[in-house]
Amino acid sequence: MKRKLPASAVAALTLAFLLAGDGGALVAQPAAPEPDMVPVPDSIIARNVPPIPQERVADLIPYENLRGAYISDWHPTERRMLVATRFGESLQLHELSMPLGARTQITFYRDTVPSGAYRPNDPDRLFFALDEGGAENYQAFLLDRKTGKARRFTDGKHRYEEALWSYDGKLLTYVSNSRNGRDFDLYVTDPAVAGSERRVVELEGSWVPLDWSVDGKRILLRQGVSSTEAYLHAVDVATGALTPLTPKAGPDAPQVAWEGGRWSKDGRYVYTTTDKDGEFRRLVRLDPATGATTVVSGDVPWDVQTFELSHDGKVLSFFVNDDGVSRLHMINTATGRSLPTPELPPGVAGKLLPRPGSHEVGFNLSWARSPSDVYSYDPDTGRLARWTASEVGGLDTDTFAVPKLVRFPTFDKDEKGARRTIPSFIYRPPADRFPGKRPVYINIHGGPEAQSLPNFVGSLNYLINNLGVAVVYPNVRGSSGYGKSFLKLDNFEKREDAVKDIGALLDWIATQPDLDASRVMVTGNSYGGYMVLASLVHYGERLRCGYDAWGISNILSFLQNTQEYRRDQRRVEYGDERDPKMRQFLEETAPASRVDRINRPLLVAQGANDPRVPMSESDQIVAALQNKGVPVWYVVAKDEGHGFGKKSNADYLRVVHFEFVRRCLLGSGDDLAAPKPQNPS
Repeated sequence: MKRKLPASAVAALTLAFLLAGDGGALVAQPAAPEPDMVPVPDSIIARNVPPIPQERVADLIPYENLRGAYISDWHPTERRMLVATRFGESLQLHELSMPLGARTQITFYRDTVPSGAYRPNDPDRLFFALDEGGAENYQAFLLDRKTGKARRFTDGKHRYEEALWSYDGKLLTYVSNSRNGRDFDLYVTDPAVAGSERRVVELEGSWVPLDWSVDGKRILLRQGVSSTEAYLHAVDVATGALTPLTPKAGPDAPQVAWEGGRWSKDGRYVYTTTDKDGEFRRLVRLDPATGATTVVSGDVPWDVQTFELSHDGKVLSFFVNDDGVSRLHMINTATGRSLPTPELPPGVAGKLLPRPGSHEVGFNLSWARSPSDVYSYDPDTGRLARWTASEVGGLDTDTFAVPKLVRFPTFDKDEKGARRTIPSFIYRPPADRFPGKRPVYINIHGGPEAQSLPNFVGSLNYLINNLGVAVVYPNVRGSSGYGKSFLKLDNFEKREDAVKDIGALLDWIATQPDLDASRVMVTGNSYGGYMVLASLVHYGERLRCGYDAWGISNILSFLQNTQEYRRDQRRVEYGDERDPKMRQFLEETAPASRVDRINRPLLVAQGANDPRVPMSESDQIVAALQNKGVPVWYVVAKDEGHGFGKKSNADYLRVVHFEFVRRCLLGSGDDLAAPKPQNPS
């Protein structure tokens, strides 16, 4: 009987293969870089990547020094906050005592610290999470600000996430898959007391704690089934009794998603968002006793993307995803009346956080000419404050392109019988400096249930401003933000309908007087990487090349090797590989099964510790294409997971990425097969 290796073992074996090189002997040290060439970091394995002259890097340096900032928590008694930002190798926690004040760094790790929170009854102590090696097995620490010492109070092996302090600060709750590696149970602990962790309730599947009741007796939980199906429950902290608050969909009933939740001040109601009775998520007040809901966000034909309730329960703040642009709304919960809100740049907001003792809310905001920064707004005073002004490498962001929303027709019709259109954002280079038809860089988002937004595109501004490349972000079917029917259009056997949307985009590009349909490159990460490979299968003759970042090359093998705690949720989107018909469909449509149809050069990037898309997905497509002689550059970071989070790794990948663009999109592509790779190990 054959036993399938777990994904971790597969990753270890494939990493050993990469370390062995083509000859099979382990290489102790990477080859020394040639003079005046970009060195390969010790953490990187670069196969088939040619030596890259340092002169290529000179004008990239400003783009390597962009950074963003993200709100993490408000101080419980003072107007100060925690933010996550990067000044060294990775995101760390910093404290701000005033808007645009000095950022005081308080965590110092090589790995990312994505979040933290003050202890409400003792703000000199705070919780923070650490992502060791990018494997997303987040570990929880308690930091004592007075001594500077941090103590890990989790097991160092499993995943701990979504930690929330009770309002009185006595307990911290979180979910963890420590029981069996698959299911996320709910725990509470006093992290200052060793051995105090208690499992409140055993659960099956994916669960997230949303809020404590003010009296600390109940925790509001979300049970996630898929991107279009989720439910709310309440758990009694003392007994572990679990009470459903929203009805489960029957076999013939439409799926409903209940997203987010806050108890009302008196504990009688729950504020949440739902797409029940409509296409979009509306903000509602739910009465758990009767199941009745009252819409409080008004008649807004878009998703409410995030919301928060002030600590006194009197003000609801929420952002609406208005065709991709975040719009802030605030209402008085007693009267239902809207409160005045400021005009914000046309960008993307996230993570609303109410400041204790006030109606002020903090949030992140990014737009085309600014990386993510932290802002706050107080409706009582009408004051909009900017708390961070993140560095942009000395670049003049006023020259950065502002995206235009376009909709191109695709192959089928919508529910009303009209030709379906695909919303997309296009960043065009300045016509006065780059006249004529411009090369096109198509960037497909991951998810697949994500959405491309009019965001700050970071170093891709180099392609636009320095190389004259037009960048297009399509929201192919299956994207969020356009209603739950659109979200389901790529499920199961409809998977390749999303690929047809890329074919329709290529048709549209050919009609645009300023775009060069003969010079088009397709890129994407995660599921977007799958779309890159599938596009090369179907439309390779219309594309110059592709860039697949930590992408799926075969959904069947992906489902077999992704972390067990993710598998069931992914089956709801992609199909259940245990069903023989679905298994056959997934195998037959996999890009890894159709490499005979891929003949364009490819850049592949991968984190060796990726828990979502294991490295075996990249290994198999690279090996198959190399065997048939297709030029493939392969960059692996030994200390990264799903993405390159460390600056040194990201900087090297950026250099390789843009060199690949120069050669395959802007050049002839004839010199992509590098006879002398810089680091073959």
